Amino acid sequence: MAIDEKPSRNEDEYWAKVDAELIKSRRAALDAEREKARKSEQQNKCPRCCVDLKEREYHHVKIDECPQCGGIWLDKGELEMLQQVPREKSGGFLGSMFGIR
Repeated sequence: MAIDEKPSRNEDEYWAKVDAELIKSRRAALDAEREKARKSEQQNKCPRCCVDLKEREYHHVKIDECPQCGGIWLDKGELEMLQQVPREKSGGFLGSMFGIR
């Protein structure tokens, strides 16, 4: 039996397909990693002026406040938590947040 030194066409196609799939999966993983990094960079930025937000605690709820524009930003569920604070304790949400009595 003679052994052909040249790889068959099917073998070349197979390895080309394997390489393409490997490159595609690595590209997808890299894109996902970059997207995750981009989102984490933007997560603590003011949507209005892109300055880093400062965390402030109000009745055990962490509120994000922009030191530049003064905007107050709440994460999902934080407004509902603030609504549970008794009015007698807080003097009203907006009043206690902004020093209005």
